Amino acid sequence: MNETPRTDAFAEPFDCRAGVFGKIGVLLVNLGTPDDTDYWSMRRYLKEFLSDRRVIEVNRVIWWLILNGIVLTTRPSKSGEAYRSIWNEELDESPLRTITRAQAEKIADKLGHREELVIDWAMRYGNPSIASGVEALIKQGCEKLLVFPLYPQYAAATTATVNDTVFDKLKTMRWQPALRTVPPYPTDPVYIEALADSIRAHLATLDFEPEVIIASFHGLPKAYVDKGDPYQCQCMETVDALRAALGPLGEKLKLTFQSRFGRAEWLQPYTDKTVEALARDGVKRIAILTPGFAADCVETLEEISGEAKDIFLEHGGERFSFIPCLNDSEGGIRVLVHLIEQELKGWL
Repeated sequence: MNETPRTDAFAEPFDCRAGVFGKIGVLLVNLGTPDDTDYWSMRRYLKEFLSDRRVIEVNRVIWWLILNGIVLTTRPSKSGEAYRSIWNEELDESPLRTITRAQAEKIADKLGHREELVIDWAMRYGNPSIASGVEALIKQGCEKLLVFPLYPQYAAATTATVNDTVFDKLKTMRWQPALRTVPPYPTDPVYIEALADSIRAHLATLDFEPEVIIASFHGLPKAYVDKGDPYQCQCMETVDALRAALGPLGEKLKLTFQSRFGRAEWLQPYTDKTVEALARDGVKRIAILTPGFAADCVETLEEISGEAKDIFLEHGGERFSFIPCLNDSEGGIRVLVHLIEQELKGWL
C-alpha cells in the first residue's frame, strides 16, 4: 500500500493575512509500518528503521557493512512473512496503521467540542511521515503543536527518536509552531486502571484460569540502560503499579522482555525463554499482555500471539491466551484523551 503523500505546507508563497490561525495540533506518533509485505517495501522500511542511530548505537562503519551486506539482504523476506501473517487484508495495510488511524479518529470525536484542536497521526518510520504530519497541521492553521510519542515507557530508541525527527523538521521552517511533547506515563493512574480493567475483562471471557500472567515489554540492549536509559526502571514501575491495581490477581504477574536482535545481551528475563521454562516446569495455563505497546502490531500479534504461543504449547503447555493492547478500545482512548488534555493545560 502506498500512502498518499501530504502536501507541503510551504510549497506556495505564504500570505499571513489570508491564513487561518489559532489552532492547536496534536500529532500521535507510533513506531512505523512498511507500505506492503513484498521484499522491496520491507527493505525500505527496515533500512530507515535500522539506520537510525538512536536504534543501533554501534560503530557506524561496521554497522553500515552489516546492514547493507547482510541484514538488508536476508531480513526483508523473513520480516515480510511475519507481516503477511497479521496483515489487514481488507484495508491492505498493517494493523498498526489501522489502529493508530482509529485512535486519532476516536480522539478527534471525543475532543470534537474543542474547535481549536486538530488531531492527526504519523509514523516514525514509513508512512505517513512525521514531517508530512507537521506540515499538514501547520497548513490547517496550527500555531501550537503537541507531539505524542505513543510509548508509555521512555527509551531513547523510541520516544527520543520521535522528538528528534520533529525537531529536525522544525529546523527547516521559518515560522515554527510552539511545541510540547507528551512525556512517558509508566504509572499514570488512568493508564494503569485501563490495563487492569482490560486484563480482568479478558480473563472473564476465558474458559480457564491462567496460572501465570506475563507482562512482556519490548526488549532493549542492556548497554543502553547502562548508559542511563530509564526504560527498564519504568517497565518495572508499570508492573509494580499494575500488580497493586490487580490485587490478589497481581501475584500472578511476571515481567519479561521480548524482541531481541543481534548478539548483544538484552534486558532479561527473555519472554521466549520464560515461556519455554514455565512449560517445562509444569505450568499448563498462561496469559500474556504487552503493556508497553499502545497498539497491536507485528511484535504483539505475530511474536507473542503466534510464536510465544507455539513455544509454550510445544514444550508442554496446554492453554495460552494473548491479552490485546488497549488499542482504540474505550479504555485505551480514555487514556490517550486524558494525557492529551493534561498536557494541553494552559493552551486550552
